[in-house]
Amino acid sequence: MPAPLSPNFGPRRDGQRPELIVLHYTAMESCAAARDRLCDPAAEVSAHYLISEIGAVEVLVAEEMRAWHAGAGSWGGRGDVNSRSIGVELANTGVHPFPAPQMRALEALLAGVMERWAIPPEGVIAHSDMAPGRKADPGPRFDWQRLARAGLSVWPEPGRGAPARFAADARAFGYPDAPLDTLLTAFRLRFRPWAAGPLDAVDAGLAADLARRFAIDRDADSP
Repeated sequence: MPAPLSPNFGPRRDGQRPELIVLHYTAMESCAAARDRLCDPAAEVSAHYLISEIGAVEVLVAEEMRAWHAGAGSWGGRGDVNSRSIGVELANTGVHPFPAPQMRALEALLAGVMERWAIPPEGVIAHSDMAPGRKADPGPRFDWQRLARAGLSVWPEPGRGAPARFAADARAFGYPDAPLDTLLTAFRLRFRPWAAGPLDAVDAGLAADLARRFAIDRDADSP
């Protein structure tokens, strides 16, 4: 593996290992500009990988180390996502589609990382998933269904669910505690990106399916 380019990393805390992969977009005008920022000591941000629009994959931080990509937030009832995740930045402004070469490169990268660290498909999440209301990446144009079809993430099946249970089901899947409107926005950003209006039965059914199939045992993760 090539030598890492970014100085912005440290050791993973408390002996934690990667169990999540967090996907981001760079929200910058070019991959080069994003690389400069991710490698700037003054910026104090980084990621393990940066993937360009044409599918070039750059190693910025070694997988064994703790990159500074996730920030405040949690998943599955636990914080310090940086210590238990791999961060992947996709060069994208946030308003453009993700090009096919970039998606193919991401799929190949994910397959390798998931195999090396035994990360299941439900462990591949959006930055917006773990930080509702604070982050929106990789955004509404990212093709989560494509990853799910390749076994590299998950996608819920429509079904029956009670709107009153939506928040509980979303948290059972992994989402952090958040106001209902904030939680719904984050959930739809990933699973119903063009939906609008109040919480409905479709949202509830999708959340119920995720909770049923991928519920996290938070007690088992408690210190």
